[in-house]
Amino acid sequence: MSLMDDKKLYGTATVGTKGQVVIPSSAREDLGIEAGDTLYVVASCSKKFVGFIKEEQLAALIEHVTENIENYKQALEQNKG
Repeated sequence: MSLMDDKKLYGTATVGTKGQVVIPSSAREDLGIEAGDTLYVVASCSKKFVGFIKEEQLAALIEHVTENIENYKQALEQNKG
């Protein structure tokens, strides 16, 4: 599987006057986003990129990083030497 195999363009969304964005239904279906889900907004101001991550995914990412922090520290130390 290549890096681009799981990437998909879902179309467009328009920002309304209140700053609201409607996520296309096909994206919501594919990503399991349902009414009432909490999404965190992530962005890179320098690259002019904005995206969303579901609360459960962010929690899992934080758990993974914190569980493996010693491994990351060791890898950084090895790369310095």
